[in-house]
Amino acid sequence: MSDDQEQATRRLRLKLTLEDLREMKGYGTELVTVIIPPDRQVSDARQMLQNEHGQAANIKSKSTKKNVQAAIESAISALSKYRDAGERGIALFTGSIIVGNNKTRHITVVVDDLPQPLLSFRYRCDSKFELTQLEEMLVDKKSYGLFVIDRAEAAYGIASGKRIHVQEYLVSNIMGKHRQGGQSAQRFERLIEEAAHNFYKRATEHACSYWLPELDNIQAIIIGGPGATKDFVFKNDYFHHEITKKIAKTTFDVGYSNESGVRELVDNAGSLMGEIELDAERQVVNEFLEELVKAHPKATYGEKMIVDALQQGAVAKLLISEGMRKNVVEIKCNKCSNIWKATLGRTEALPKCKECEAVGDDLVEVKSVSLIDELSILASKGRAEVRFISTDTEEGSQLNSGFGGLAAVLRYPIM
Repeated sequence: MSDDQEQATRRLRLKLTLEDLREMKGYGTELVTVIIPPDRQVSDARQMLQNEHGQAANIKSKSTKKNVQAAIESAISALSKYRDAGERGIALFTGSIIVGNNKTRHITVVVDDLPQPLLSFRYRCDSKFELTQLEEMLVDKKSYGLFVIDRAEAAYGIASGKRIHVQEYLVSNIMGKHRQGGQSAQRFERLIEEAAHNFYKRATEHACSYWLPELDNIQAIIIGGPGATKDFVFKNDYFHHEITKKIAKTTFDVGYSNESGVRELVDNAGSLMGEIELDAERQVVNEFLEELVKAHPKATYGEKMIVDALQQGAVAKLLISEGMRKNVVEIKCNKCSNIWKATLGRTEALPKCKECEAVGDDLVEVKSVSLIDELSILASKGRAEVRFISTDTEEGSQLNSGFGGLAAVLRYPIM
């Protein structure tokens, strides 16, 4: 697997882990977070935890003391497997999480394959895990401001990495055509133009207030719209002077001036947005879609077909939606000792045993591996390029909802 693919896999794996950790809550201060940067000795962290274990004996609440000490013991045990923190550090999360009906379950999550190095040591006991350093790793600093406008409406936002964020949608309420004649016609025209001016000013001020705090990271401001209004606003100094310095000279025609228009603007301005990955994503999804309709397509989709193609070494590009949340689960039936694998969503119940049709408590989850990891391993063996596709574009959303989040562009047609 190439360095870029490995980095993309690390980022997606971290994103999925953070989704789970954010939802976990504990009672009081029973959840323990330990962040160890690469320049910190693991042995020092273990010694610090030993000291904290002793201090926890002073906690008055018996249940809190028991759970905190158990969490610290789990952390020490988990860290004993590491000689050092590696090139990017170790993040450890452990404690008794609430699972409903006043019940708790002890969990330990270790993240040791991070996309970036951790910056500082952190130890914390709280009712939730400390995730700030890890969440910052998923923030793409390079971004583009987006602005679409006509006389009726406007919208603005930002695009970064694989994300399009529409911050606000504004409506002008400017009067339309009128039947008054003479001086009334001139007065109405003047009122309409004044209302348009106020709307342009309001829309640009809102957008500038949103962009200015992030201006150092914004590569360019891109303007679009369905008519001449976009050019009028651009040429008549409606934007803040610092923002004006970053406005791209080319404006783009789009069909709407709402959220759809912002997304269309990203489509049309792909050539200006070299640092944005969305355009490359769109191209590879379209390559798959165009191939799929041919008489002998070099494309396939669906888990079973893709696994077969990967095992044959036929996959050139494996497309995995970032919206896919499935695991390959190994299940054992205690009733008849049957063992089998199934692909399940996070909240899906274990399927009944195929041999004896046992359900519920008779079934045990032996092992669970993310389907993303399972397919990535197969792809690396077959030298297939793995592309993770966000759900922020129309094509990415179609891949996730219409094709189950999995597709492949093949080296040759297969039957």
